[in-house]
Amino acid sequence: MLDCNTYVIKGTPTIIIDPGSTQFLTTLIQALHQDGIDAKDIDIITNTHLHCDHCSANEALKQLSGARILSHPLQNKFYNVTVIETAKFFGLPPMEFATDGYIGNNKLDTADMEFELIPSPGHSPDSICFYCQKDRLLICGDVIFAGNTGRVDLPGGNADELRHSIEELSQLEISYLLPGHMDTVTSAEKVRSNFDFIKRSVLRWL
Repeated sequence: MLDCNTYVIKGTPTIIIDPGSTQFLTTLIQALHQDGIDAKDIDIITNTHLHCDHCSANEALKQLSGARILSHPLQNKFYNVTVIETAKFFGLPPMEFATDGYIGNNKLDTADMEFELIPSPGHSPDSICFYCQKDRLLICGDVIFAGNTGRVDLPGGNADELRHSIEELSQLEISYLLPGHMDTVTSAEKVRSNFDFIKRSVLRWL
């Protein structure tokens, strides 16, 4: 099982998005320490979507940090599809965890950054992107990568929905594209070129 990219927004509160797989949690904690972040500094654990490579470490990290796990309402709505059915698809036991609350009004803010949560289904029905308009930053999970998109053949995946989500996201002002796997894309020009390439050369084959 591959791990995912994890993003930490330091502030009040400090938020971690997609802690990843339990088997890589020790490596994640070490990486946090190298950046001057202790697990107990984390206040909120949340996810772009609930595939196990993004969320199976949620509960273990909660126990280490004392943080709250907050989910988007769509992730509650599609929990059985994204967590249970996808685990069955891979022949794995579902990695379940207890949610401490839900993110309301599609917003999640720290003292310095305001994030709009944008439902972006296609790779999974519960996929959410975190968009900070001020910093032109998009944390996009597995919706879109550098030069590719998330797969659509998992339970709840839908190619037409993914095309629509990517088209909508491409209208945003983005200088930092932070995907769930592989490299980030930085600079508005490179982000625009990446969207253009995806729409021209990838989406047509889904």
